[in-house]
Amino acid sequence: MHREKQSATTEPAALVRTEAAALEALAARLEGSMAPAFERAVEMILRCGEGRGRVVVTGMGKSGIIAQKIAATLSSTGSAALFLHPAEAVHGDLGVLMPGDVVLALSASGETEEILRLLATLKRKGDALIGFCCNLNSTLAQASDVALDCGVEREACGLNLAPTASTTAMLALGDALAIAVSLRKGFRAEDFAELHPGGKLGKRLAKVRDLMHAGEDIPAVAPATAMTDVIYEMSSKKLGITTVQEKDGRLCGVISDGDLRRLLEREGGAALCKTAGEAMNPHPRTIAAGELAAKALAMLEECKITSLIVVDAEQRVEGVVHLHDLWGVEMI
Repeated sequence: MHREKQSATTEPAALVRTEAAALEALAARLEGSMAPAFERAVEMILRCGEGRGRVVVTGMGKSGIIAQKIAATLSSTGSAALFLHPAEAVHGDLGVLMPGDVVLALSASGETEEILRLLATLKRKGDALIGFCCNLNSTLAQASDVALDCGVEREACGLNLAPTASTTAMLALGDALAIAVSLRKGFRAEDFAELHPGGKLGKRLAKVRDLMHAGEDIPAVAPATAMTDVIYEMSSKKLGITTVQEKDGRLCGVISDGDLRRLLEREGGAALCKTAGEAMNPHPRTIAAGELAAKALAMLEECKITSLIVVDAEQRVEGVVHLHDLWGVEMI
């Protein structure tokens, strides 16, 4: 019983170490012998993107599943990509391949029959062929414009048969290729947000201008406005504040619910005889419309306030962003 229990706890760890060793070996090749080939692959994808070409990723079986993930990673990091099933390709799906496309073909053996049947067409229709192979002497590797070595010392499978370490290496190599291309393109957080509008990461990368109250929804009074009208404006716009603005829209200050309470505590009924300019906070917290919503959230939390005034470079009011607006898109 003791031996069975020990085996059950050590075998998963040994499997993970086998895959980790495959990744370490891959990293060493990327820093050494494979670096020039990897750079050529990056250049090919960059060139196809400049010409509005796409990366068409293909693979069969387990390699096909990895190919789908690589295509998704390329797409989400700014490189147009799609997955082409090699078996379906020979039944009409090859029509998606256009001049200028780069084909990325995954095959551990480099002899996958379904891919080899496509080689002539892939070479003829596509701009370039990049192969991910464990055998650089294989048919696919020899036919590729660039062949990248995914070879592993052994699979993590106890029989050294099931694709495990090799598919892990392919996945990591695909991620490295996608990210290297995105870095060369200057892909930014803002670009990521545009491609992920529905995800939580995308929401955290939303811009202040996407969430702020603007136009007629901005509570606004002039410095000379009487306090009774200030209170009416605050109540009608329901943001718990009002901006105090000059005629040209420049921000003078802000009055919040808290400011009103403190004013009434200090001066009682006399507070209602003041003007907005006399009661306002002349140094409100502001933010630019182009800033990330995540920065607005951090400022609100740091200052322990519920609203920020959105202003342009000349301090003209463009909007108000409220803590509740960030709650609404699951920022917090």
